[in-house]
Amino acid sequence: MKPQISRRDALRAAGSLPLLLAAEAAGAAGPQERDSTPMPDVIVNGPEGRLEARYHHVDDPAAPIALMLHPHPQHGGTMHNKVVYNLFHCFVRRGFSVMRFNFRGVGRSQGEYGRGEGELADAAAILDHMQSLRKDPVKVWIAGFSFGAWIGMQLLMRRPEISGFIFVAPPANMYDFTFLAPCPSSGLIVNGTRDEIVTTDSVEKLVEKLRTQCGIVIDHKVIPGANHFFTRHLEQLNGAVEAYLDRRLAADKR
Repeated sequence: MKPQISRRDALRAAGSLPLLLAAEAAGAAGPQERDSTPMPDVIVNGPEGRLEARYHHVDDPAAPIALMLHPHPQHGGTMHNKVVYNLFHCFVRRGFSVMRFNFRGVGRSQGEYGRGEGELADAAAILDHMQSLRKDPVKVWIAGFSFGAWIGMQLLMRRPEISGFIFVAPPANMYDFTFLAPCPSSGLIVNGTRDEIVTTDSVEKLVEKLRTQCGIVIDHKVIPGANHFFTRHLEQLNGAVEAYLDRRLAADKR
């Protein structure tokens, strides 16, 4: 009897893994918003044209703001990805004004894929827009999933006002993270033990590197059995993120 070969292994052998990543990312996008109140579409002027976004606004002028960053634009990543959607609502439930958006060339966002540099510029423009909606400075958080985590870490290094982060499945085995020296803020990194795209040891090495920095604390949560898209493990992901946010926000009030 011939050994059975998984669809992933067959596509990998055929050199078609990117097609699988796109299919998985599209499947992970899941449902559109099902909020009890309509989520307004927002168009923000970006470096290469209009950027499509969804925004939850809190009237309290002291409310913190949070920016969500989605997976790779060329592998099916959008702001409707299930992980990004869940991160968005973790922050909404804690009183943040929160925005997620499509990078250039995704959905109704104008432009073309910018090899990371362009997407970083998009994220900076969105953060500028969010801050322009506040008269006074407020706490700023950033969250990203996969490619979005890589972009988020670069933005973190350029924007000293960012006080906290949540990065899920940062692709430490695929991109250069040497720019994180030193990491300027404390935050949470989450990954799964069965991530088929980002290796567990690469994330552990990244976390250990960040933990050598003085004056910050890097929390690391590993979710047993979770794959890259946290299929059937979104509840555990939400629990880890919410517990961390609750602890950090309580500490800020002391």
